[in-house]
Amino acid sequence: MQSAPENGSKEPKGRSWTVSIAVAGSIVDNTQSLELASLISGQIARAAAIFNVDEIVVYDDSERSAKLSAKSRKWKECAADTGGVFLARLLQFLETPQYLRKSLYSVHVSLKYAGMLPPIDPPHHLRQMEWLPYREGVVVEKRPDDGGSFVNVGIVKDVRISQFIKAGTRVTVAMGDDPSYKKLYARKLKAVPPTEPREKSGLYWGFSVRLASSLSGVFTECPFEDGYDYTIGTSEHGEQPDSSDLVIPSFKHLLIVFGGVTGLEHSLKEDDNLEIEEVSYLFDRYINVCPDQGSRTIRTEEAILIALQFFKKPIQRSCSKR
Repeated sequence: MQSAPENGSKEPKGRSWTVSIAVAGSIVDNTQSLELASLISGQIARAAAIFNVDEIVVYDDSERSAKLSAKSRKWKECAADTGGVFLARLLQFLETPQYLRKSLYSVHVSLKYAGMLPPIDPPHHLRQMEWLPYREGVVVEKRPDDGGSFVNVGIVKDVRISQFIKAGTRVTVAMGDDPSYKKLYARKLKAVPPTEPREKSGLYWGFSVRLASSLSGVFTECPFEDGYDYTIGTSEHGEQPDSSDLVIPSFKHLLIVFGGVTGLEHSLKEDDNLEIEEVSYLFDRYINVCPDQGSRTIRTEEAILIALQFFKKPIQRSCSKR
């Protein structure tokens, strides 16, 4: 096997901190067709992978907006899904390595154009003959005679792991230090937490996708024990610092939030669980990442790319002090 190209994603040591983004699922309801909605989903997935985002949170603007979204959109496929459900499903599909998709996803109308989207190609989307210390896999039905499980990790043969795990489960497998096929198939490997490649080896290992019930749910349903310790909202009504002057304090879990078609201000009005006058009160900073814009509007998928580039150096400066 040959080593996978590092392409700037491999760090010299483990990384404990994470970067999350949150986006309103209603952005796909404003598109003209299922194909265009899929394209927007692909652009968001690509942006997240390019800038090493660890988590994408998709939120429905509110319960009443969710009920209206499928009825108001111009394309009628996936009528039972809210914009948030549609977007989250597409993002999860695109994050999954290609060799696992047939095992993990059944045919669904929302995925009709997913195969035509540009691949996001993060490090864990390994080719068959590439080598990294970890691989994503799916547990297969066949079981070893001496216990454990067989896992399809996208190479010539299934590998064995020591744990007994239900068939059809996606797992991260520690492949060991020796890429020799013969030795690999002869020994039992181990399934590890999906965060281990990042925390132990500093590898960017794709993004998880979480569906939140509302804007407030982005915060209250956070999977991290102590929540997000630094949060940034993006809006044309925010402050306008230069990226070179922006100071982001040391953080463990950073969250950057984007609004829907009509911005975060509308998301606040539609959320019955929030009792604040200004949406900026939700965040540590409320920033306009593209002042003096020439277009009357900036689409959310464009704003994500602009913002992640804007925050790239401030995040690097913050993390270099650790």
